This record gives sequence, C-alpha cells and structure tokens, in this order.
Amino acid sequence: MTHPRNLLLGLLCGLVAGAFWGGVFLAPLLLHAFTPLQMTAGRYLAYGVASLVLLAPAARTVFGRMTGKDWRDLAGLSLLGNLIYYVGLAVAVRNAGVAAASLIIGLLPVTVTLVGARPGQGVALRRLAAPLALLAAGVVCINVDVFRSGDGVPVPRLILGVLGAVLALACWTLYAVWNARRLAATPRFNSHEWSLLTGVVTGALSLALIVPAFALTGAAHGSGAWTLFWGVSLAVALGASVIGNGLWNAASKLLPLSLSGQLIVFETLFALIYGFLHEGRWPRPLESLAIALMLAGVLWSVSLHRPAAGGEPAP
Repeated sequence: MTHPRNLLLGLLCGLVAGAFWGGVFLAPLLLHAFTPLQMTAGRYLAYGVASLVLLAPAARTVFGRMTGKDWRDLAGLSLLGNLIYYVGLAVAVRNAGVAAASLIIGLLPVTVTLVGARPGQGVALRRLAAPLALLAAGVVCINVDVFRSGDGVPVPRLILGVLGAVLALACWTLYAVWNARRLAATPRFNSHEWSLLTGVVTGALSLALIVPAFALTGAAHGSGAWTLFWGVSLAVALGASVIGNGLWNAASKLLPLSLSGQLIVFETLFALIYGFLHEGRWPRPLESLAIALMLAGVLWSVSLHRPAAGGEPAP
C-alpha cells in the first residue's frame, strides 16, 4: 500500500496539477480567431523556451546523464502527451465546446487505470470497480446534459469535436502510462528535471509547426490579437506545461498508477468550473451530480489505497 505521507503529497500534487490543466480548456475559447495548429505551436514554443531557461543552470549536468533511449522516449512522449494531444483538445473545444470535450477526455481516469494497472501494484482492479463506476457515471451525466441542453451545434462540427476529443483521450492515456513507467525506471532524473527535459524536446519538435501554422494560413491578425495569443500561450505554457506537468510527474512517482490515473479527474472538474465561470452561470443539476460522483469516486479510491493500522491494506 501507499505510505500515508506519499498518499497525501501525491494527492495534493495531482489536485494542483488538475487546477492548472483545467485552464487549458479555456485557451481555445480565448484564442478562437486562431487555428488549433497555431495554438499548439504557440503553447509549445513558449513551453520549450521556458523549460530551456529554467534548465540552463544545471543543463550541462542534466544533459550529461541523457542516453539515446532517453531522447527517443522523450520525443515520443512529447508527441503523444503534448503536440498531438493539444491539437485534438483544441479541435474538440472549438467544435463541441468545453463541456463536451471535458466529458470525453474526462474518461482518462478510467482508461489510464485500466491500461496502466499491473498485478501486484497498487490496488487490484476488482476492488476499484465501484469507484471507477462512479467516475464513469459522472461522465455519463455530463454527456446526457450536453445533448439535452441543445446548444445548437451542427452535427458535422459536433462529430469533428468528438473525434478530436477521442484522439486526445487516446494520446494522453498512452502518455500517462508510458511516462509513469519511464519515471519509475529512470532514477537518474527527478520529476522536475524530466518535466523540463520534456519541455525542451517538445519545443524543439514544435519548430516543425511554424511554417504550416503561421506561414501557410491566410488569416491576418492585428497587434492586439497577437498580444493576446502570445500572452495566453505563455500563461498556458508556464501554468499547465511547466508547473502542471512537473506536479503530475511528482504525483506519478509518489503514487501507483491505480490511483494517480484517477487523479486526472481533477482536470475535468476544474475545466468544468472554469467553463461555468467563463459562461457566467451555475452548473445545471446533471452537471452538479456529475461533479459529486467524480469527487466521490476519487475519494473512495484514495481510501482504498490508504494502509490500515500496521501498514496492511485497508479491507
């Protein structure tokens, strides 16, 4: 079972990471005049620069520990968890809205736990069936609410948005499992160093997006729009990518995947809260029920991971 101190610290890291990540769902709304590819390029160019600056004091030491496998894995993780994921998320939010995007991507706690759980690590899946069912029920409630609310989104756009969210869900599921296992097998780097290295590699890969994202688009933007674009890109890069990813890596090291995967639900909850604030409304009854079910599922799972007296698993 997970040590009580690690359980608390990991839970706090996952919670705060979710608070930063939830803001990512607002960025496509704030930057609606720009394409998903431009949003992705802007965010990760800023992430790469910020990571390189923060890593600079220890760059020689950290880079000296790198192996060819480290570089290859970081490139794959950067593509899955950052570049492709964010394109899918931006497409989803622009075409289907924050709630629809978050309801699909909100399945991450279930998919990560199911894909990443290993026998003998964390809590057995059969014991997690009930809390996972609560998380899934919460997602269903949001789903029902979205299609009942009748926001007037044309079906083709809704389908495109759903496909973008499914792509994001698949990419981040693979990323979360791969990244957690890679961290556990790579004691040469702490979670902060690994996050900054991911940022440097992501920034380098995003250079390939500059021409298709900015040179080949026919839309012209004023100076005010570009100021907003780079301001939001930098804020998301520092908040979600640098701080959020660093905290998530810390949670991944402190907790088994059977629990850390479910903490991604905090991203969904904060995304919904930020969306309500942006729209200037209170959650509807089904949305409130969904939030309650998701929180109950995570708290239930946490209780199952808490050791009983004497350090034995809780019954």
